[in-house]
Amino acid sequence: MKLLIVESPAKAKTISKYIGDEYKVVASVGHVRDLPKSNKKAIDIESGFVPHYEISKGKEHVVSDIKKLAEKADEILLATDPDREGEAIAWHLAELISNEKKQKEKNIKRITYHEITKEAIEEALKNPKAIDQNLRKAQEARRVLDRLVGYDLSGLIWKKVRYGLSAGRVQSPALRIIMEKEREIRAFVPETYFVISAELETEKKEKFVAFCEKEPKTQKEADEIYKIAKNEKWSVKDVVETETKRTPYAPFTTSTLQQSASTRLGFSPKRTMMTAQKLYEAGHITYMRTDSSNMAKVALGQIKAVVSKKYGSELHQSRAYKTKSKNAQEAHEAVRPTYFEKENCGTTDDQKKLYRLIWQRAVASQMKDAKIMRTKIITTTSKNIPDFSANGSRVIEDGWLLADPGAKGEDVILPKVKTGDFLSLINLNSEEKQTSPPNRYSEAGLIKELEKRGIGRPSTYASIIGTIVERGYVEKEGRTLKPTDTGDVVSTFLEDNFKDYISDTFTAEMEDKLDQIADGTREYEPTLQEFYKPFLKDIKEKEKTAKLTTLGEADPKLKCPICNSNMIIKLGRGGKFLSCEKFPDCKGMRNIDGSEIKEAEAIGTDPVTGLPVFVMDGRFGPYVQLGVKDEKNKKPRRSSIPKEKNPNEVSLDDALKYLSLPRELGPHPETGEMVSANIGRFGPYVVHQKDFHSLKEDDVYTIELPRALEILAEEKKKRGFARKKKKR
Repeated sequence: MKLLIVESPAKAKTISKYIGDEYKVVASVGHVRDLPKSNKKAIDIESGFVPHYEISKGKEHVVSDIKKLAEKADEILLATDPDREGEAIAWHLAELISNEKKQKEKNIKRITYHEITKEAIEEALKNPKAIDQNLRKAQEARRVLDRLVGYDLSGLIWKKVRYGLSAGRVQSPALRIIMEKEREIRAFVPETYFVISAELETEKKEKFVAFCEKEPKTQKEADEIYKIAKNEKWSVKDVVETETKRTPYAPFTTSTLQQSASTRLGFSPKRTMMTAQKLYEAGHITYMRTDSSNMAKVALGQIKAVVSKKYGSELHQSRAYKTKSKNAQEAHEAVRPTYFEKENCGTTDDQKKLYRLIWQRAVASQMKDAKIMRTKIITTTSKNIPDFSANGSRVIEDGWLLADPGAKGEDVILPKVKTGDFLSLINLNSEEKQTSPPNRYSEAGLIKELEKRGIGRPSTYASIIGTIVERGYVEKEGRTLKPTDTGDVVSTFLEDNFKDYISDTFTAEMEDKLDQIADGTREYEPTLQEFYKPFLKDIKEKEKTAKLTTLGEADPKLKCPICNSNMIIKLGRGGKFLSCEKFPDCKGMRNIDGSEIKEAEAIGTDPVTGLPVFVMDGRFGPYVQLGVKDEKNKKPRRSSIPKEKNPNEVSLDDALKYLSLPRELGPHPETGEMVSANIGRFGPYVVHQKDFHSLKEDDVYTIELPRALEILAEEKKKRGFARKKKKR
């Protein structure tokens, strides 16, 4: 028996279809070992940054099963993903298996592939190799480095800013980039300008709109142009037609896939990568973590056949694309379909949409240019005022846009006119406007910026954004990323005290050093030593001197409403506020703008208990509260207000609804223990005996016991299996 180990059950299922019965395919379900939570136990710095791994919580039975299968196997093949994380998982599995005395002489080999197809798997099985220790060490270096930076920086932030905050080697530069844009927005001073437009009609009664080519800065100048344009005769001064070409885009890399999925499908980076992972595991696309634009010869041949059959052989054009990243590595193909004759794949709506996007991009990349005709009509009056012009464009040859119509855009067709033609003025409009501040980053925009600056790598973009959002440093407003007060404070602290460590240059250079470890041109221990010694020195120095310019300073202009002492800027979970410098002896507080923090007024009375109901703001954000503290100082019942709800619009009915959680739905028929519904950190859920199950479509406020039991039943097999293993 030959044992083949992959990461996911879905991948195991797909590969099992392509290999013989002599192979037993099992899944490790991701990483099986990691650093312990306690940093003191995690890394032996003095011995050369030696990490001490332990089996990840919940993976004990997985490891046990794999070891038992390994004992019976004649050959063990580690078939994890073809990147640093995959190499690390393979190494950890080999270490765990080899640690058993019986396994010392086992034939443990590594196989890699970039797509899960019959041909790719068979080729990989013919060419087994050893684990790439350089790739594995690069992953280990990143993991250790991130732990050291996060642990030491976070500890200092706890002391200097607020307990519970944290920092990271790559997340903090990303937060800084968002804050730099926010400061640009704050400093922006809008300027007034006027847009003057004319609705015109040709002699053939065809209408179009032309805009004044000058945008006046003053009302007086705008009025002068408007007055002349209103009363003079109009004619065509010139018609300019220019034929241009639109070249297709390169096939997707991880970054461009996340960007296009965001703008075209509205997917977050995390949603994109989860969907792409499922498509890859099912054998529909190549490996989705890559910064290469190359495609294999077999793929190019498939595309040529598809284009010739579907659009005509004359529209095919072989193209090679240069990879933008100077450190393109690991997976050496672009993200593409494995079989191009399949135009549609996937089992869910998300999978089908993303696959179609990947198919269109890859096929279009090997097609002829589209031809666009751009037209500009320049109009004039008999008096000396700025020209008015209208711009249009239309596709005259579709080319690659036939394969990717979503990239086409809308044609703007202008009427056929020639120089000297008279025009009739139908309507004239002058509109006052103001220049807009720079746009905040969208998720797609931030990924593009991180890639441009060399911060992070394909596998990290989604997690970078996810981390700063989950930590409450950034919040999503539609598609844009807006820093919170907490994010502002943390970034300011790091910029003031650790500017070099969160700079673009330092972060990009560190990524380059990790890449050099991966290709074997740099050593693990010297790289970490070179970084950590000066970093630790700076940490210790800042423990004595570091402070925030925006926090902890008394402001003589703002006085405490109780004792007339100065007020100090502080940071709570809900954001910045002003507190008396004599706190806790004096508990005077103000809002950040200096206005008084008023005591909450009841919005109504609970008809069941007769207690008043309040809408309040606390360290963790706005919440509703039933009653007040009693003589025994017992805390009243509270419940958070959903993020999408404006606290000022919360009605009594809303408040009572929020306070109804957690809801006891009734006893479980098998155990007699209570089944409850509630909302937690990761959203709504039902729970029984500490077995939590997320609610995807059901309403937490209306779900009843029968439906909850159905949802909980989905986990019975898994829970039963885990208990059985534990008992054995």
